[in-house]
Amino acid sequence: MAASAPLPSDDAQQPRLGLRERKKLKTRVAIREATYRLITDQGYEATTVEQIAAAAEVSPSTVFRYFPTKEDIVLTDEFDDPVMEAAIRARPADEPPLESLRAVLRQAVEAILADQPEELLQRSKLMLEIPAVRARMTETMAETSLLLSRAVADRTGRDEGDLEVRVFTASVMAALREVTIYWAEHDQKENLAVLVDRALDSLEGGLSL
Repeated sequence: MAASAPLPSDDAQQPRLGLRERKKLKTRVAIREATYRLITDQGYEATTVEQIAAAAEVSPSTVFRYFPTKEDIVLTDEFDDPVMEAAIRARPADEPPLESLRAVLRQAVEAILADQPEELLQRSKLMLEIPAVRARMTETMAETSLLLSRAVADRTGRDEGDLEVRVFTASVMAALREVTIYWAEHDQKENLAVLVDRALDSLEGGLSL
């Protein structure tokens, strides 16, 4: 989950974006929406960055400035890593780390389902069908895991480089990856937020079967 808007919360607590930030967000959204339209019409492989730029009325260099790869465009949503990290830090100090991550992930999933359901459906299908998209998803989730290790470490009084901390956050992100793939494989018929809970329950239970 990655982009540049805050997780939904009480409106009074949400900071207002400045003009520059609003313009950047508008550009990101335009690029992403253009990409999804083109992929729907002609498929992923046939869609080029040049076509995306033309459809979004920006230059190819602008596309690459916002998204390093084509895969990043379809994998990006409105919940970036720093926002996720901040949301975890905002959880109650005495809350178990797994419950903090569960709450933040559920909130993000439910918000995307409510605000961007079609994009999420298409993104999950691309994860399933396009090897490059799935590979990039794995890379970005690994990057997110390392970032979230900082928040988890601070909450537990440990070092972010501790093996146990890294295994903990990596396990949660791996569970989220498998949930997304499982959901797509089963035609997105099950409740995604419930699947996230099921996956985290298995981690909490010690991975027993």
